[in-house]
Amino acid sequence: MPERKTLERAARDKRQGKSASTQAGEFIREEIEHVREGKHGVRSTKQAIAIGLSKARRAGVKLPAPKKASTATKRKAAQDSRAASDGHAKSATRARSTTTALKREGTKPASRSALSRQASTAAAKRSAAARSAAARKGAATKGAAGRSAAAKKAARTRAANRASHAHH
Repeated sequence: MPERKTLERAARDKRQGKSASTQAGEFIREEIEHVREGKHGVRSTKQAIAIGLSKARRAGVKLPAPKKASTATKRKAAQDSRAASDGHAKSATRARSTTTALKREGTKPASRSALSRQASTAAAKRSAAARSAAARKGAATKGAAGRSAAAKKAARTRAANRASHAHH
């Protein structure tokens, strides 16, 4: 069961009209934290993300499987979404064996470098147009103050990068 904090954050995102993937992001963050805390490990960064998405669907986030997903992934996504509303208890034996298996895995995939690698490869697979559209959509939901803050931060970052490049 996800932590109450995570469920509350996801609910808040939903109230604010944020996308399903933003709501699901809270569950992924929780999963990464669990691995970092050593509650259990994962085999890959992708696995940690998958577990997070699964938990999100089971907690009632309306998150469909991606169009390009394999049949198995789509089936699992549908199953998770159904589980959100069917109200039957998880099998304790099964849950325990999953955790035990995960405990044998490492915590490296939740490291900063691994997450950064994952993000870069995921972004590289998207077209420039898709990335730009995502940025535009993000800016649209920010509001004037948020946009201004983001612009200030971007300018600062640019200035800092310029300064560091000048030295080399």
